[in-house]
Amino acid sequence: MHEQSLMKDLMGKIMSVAEQNNANKVVSVGVWLGALSHMSPDHFREHYEESSNGTIAEGAELKIELSEDINDPNAQEILLKDIEVADPEPS
Repeated sequence: MHEQSLMKDLMGKIMSVAEQNNANKVVSVGVWLGALSHMSPDHFREHYEESSNGTIAEGAELKIELSEDINDPNAQEILLKDIEVADPEPS
């Protein structure tokens, strides 16, 4: 399914950014939904909740921008625009 591969890719990027920052929690995630990604904001939220369940990204605030431009070169994509992570716990 197209949505599952998009979400798997997105979650990989989110977890990579969190790991690079030694984060213990993903606070918020900003995404851009391409016009041809077949994702509405509500549909994205459902997939995000399922994909992030049990990870440090679970419960993050979602900031969703929906494109209507079918001619955009990324119209079939879900792009990670920004991510906010919590600082690591002091040792």
